[in-house]
Amino acid sequence: MTKAAVFGTGSWGTAFAMVLADAGCEVTLWGRRAGLVDAVNERRVNPDYLPDVELPPSVRATTDAAEAAADAEFTVLAVPSQTLRGNLEKWRPVLRPDTVLVSLMKGVELGTAKRMSEVIGEVGEAEPERVAVLTGPNLAKEIAARQPAASVVACRDESVAQRLQSACHTPYFRPYTNTDVVGCELGGAVKNVIALAVGIADGMGLGDNTKASLITRGLAETSRLGLAMGADAHTFAGLAGMGDLVATCSSPLSRNHTFGTNLGRGMTLSETIAVTKQTAEGVKSCESVRELAHRHHVEMPITETVVGIVHDGKPPHVALKELMSRSAKAERV
Repeated sequence: MTKAAVFGTGSWGTAFAMVLADAGCEVTLWGRRAGLVDAVNERRVNPDYLPDVELPPSVRATTDAAEAAADAEFTVLAVPSQTLRGNLEKWRPVLRPDTVLVSLMKGVELGTAKRMSEVIGEVGEAEPERVAVLTGPNLAKEIAARQPAASVVACRDESVAQRLQSACHTPYFRPYTNTDVVGCELGGAVKNVIALAVGIADGMGLGDNTKASLITRGLAETSRLGLAMGADAHTFAGLAGMGDLVATCSSPLSRNHTFGTNLGRGMTLSETIAVTKQTAEGVKSCESVRELAHRHHVEMPITETVVGIVHDGKPPHVALKELMSRSAKAERV
């Protein structure tokens, strides 16, 4: 039986542990809080994030990183992106040298502007062929309810992607393989920024024309940045691009969309953070995405607008006016 470790007991880490178990893996879930770990082992639930979901018997939990990592063919990392570096530095000594390190995270590191696979490779001392990414329209609560969903598993080594594909393929979860790690990661990270923009528009009471425009032009921004960084243009038309973008910008289950909605309704950044129970990755990653755009000389006006609202305190109605008053140009530029 394939053994997998999942580091992180949030909603997505827990839901993906369930997917792996349903696909036939033996899964050890690492968590830092003993009470939550005990609840998983004794009551088969994660009371903090997925209290209504009964976890399979082949999922067990521990607070011991070495125990979780022991004999794991796949080590899945499911922590907030800005905490990855510090956490992985602690875990690296107990990881198997041949384990495949799998990122569930959709962010870009502040300060370095590195994608999560780059942080994993650097801190985990892993060659790119041993680092994989899972991304796509994967709202955790829907997957935990075993509703049909598709995803992308990306790795530079296609055979590794195929191994991971087999390890998480279930009747309700259909993974596709891809070797474009850069494009898949950018799709997952930038869509959170665009979802903030769409949420802000919702909070302001704007309609479907506005939201459709933001989603479509947001995809154009993502594609421009991706191409400048060497990604495959086709990736952005797929599950890691358009698929994830549509789900995150449309669903009330999306943390980033909800965060943006609260801002659009007039809440301050501190007020919105106070009522947000889980990490909205786009809040911090929007600055890192903007930094990537500047480095690669790519225009990303929606991203700039989101940074202005979230971090510079610009009123949404002012930011919207500035965005709409940009000079006219051809669509494909």
